[in-house]
Amino acid sequence: MRAMRAEQFSGYEGLKLVDLAKPVVTEGKVLVRITAAGVTPLDHTILSGQFHGVRAPLVLGNEGAGVVEKGGGADYPSGSRVMFFGAYGVFEDGTYSEWVAVRKEDLCLIPDNVNDVIAAGIPVAYLTAQVALTRAGFRAGKNVFAPAIGGSVGNAVTQMARALGAKYAMSSTTSHAKAEQAKALGFNEVIDTSLEKLLDGIRRITGGYGTDIVIDGVGGEVLSESLGALAPEGSLTTLGYSASRKTTIDVTNVIVPQASIRGLNMFAQPKAAVSDAWNVIVSLLKSGAIKPIVAKTFSLTDAAEALGYLIKDRPFGRVILTI
Repeated sequence: MRAMRAEQFSGYEGLKLVDLAKPVVTEGKVLVRITAAGVTPLDHTILSGQFHGVRAPLVLGNEGAGVVEKGGGADYPSGSRVMFFGAYGVFEDGTYSEWVAVRKEDLCLIPDNVNDVIAAGIPVAYLTAQVALTRAGFRAGKNVFAPAIGGSVGNAVTQMARALGAKYAMSSTTSHAKAEQAKALGFNEVIDTSLEKLLDGIRRITGGYGTDIVIDGVGGEVLSESLGALAPEGSLTTLGYSASRKTTIDVTNVIVPQASIRGLNMFAQPKAAVSDAWNVIVSLLKSGAIKPIVAKTFSLTDAAEALGYLIKDRPFGRVILTI
């Protein structure tokens, strides 16, 4: 089978098209013919040699969509369309390939109203969003802020929070063009930080109250600024560092509102938490309350170009490989 594999973690030149043996299905695994794979910043981090605990050679891609070929039993009969996320592309070969042997508990049936390309970009972003919101104690009427409206997690959190009854589901962007694009797509609570400060924007939208929950997948100074916008007893969940792994915080932004900061590692989540999150996501997908956005698709052999587009162009929406 064809696969795009990182022969070494040296940047884009380390990603090569290889011919590998088709996976053998063992107990608890389901053979899935991959039709589309999500491209994520984590793929770039690994390819750049900046992620701990991984070893080359490695087929990248930790989310995807496809068709069950065998091993799915009654729950996932042959021909079922499925999407999934897991340690694939991180600690074992992933979805930048024609077939993957997927653990049965990682699978989710794709709703009929969602095509495979869109489905491939759902697992990482929307599972992360729902698990993070649940752990933060979200309930209807809360204010939620997630930076980077054009990014996968920022957009997913904003959509999930809005669909689940947030009073304000806020996001931000440093790009005026993206702010206008977000507005055209119906995201009316987006702060354009090219025109106003993040804190000022959150206070403007909430009438000075602030935000109960921050889900931050950006890191760097955005994390620091977001802390200053927390409402009393608010919380910030940090789960990414696309801007920077380091920041400086004003501890009074935690002390005064009696706020909290916590981390989220999706690879460490209990199976029950992920299963519960899938149930919520699928229900919202079926109703049309959430609508994942795809910016551009690339062929499998153009995986390096796809990663470059994601990192350098920072598009509004997901980047997907079609297999």
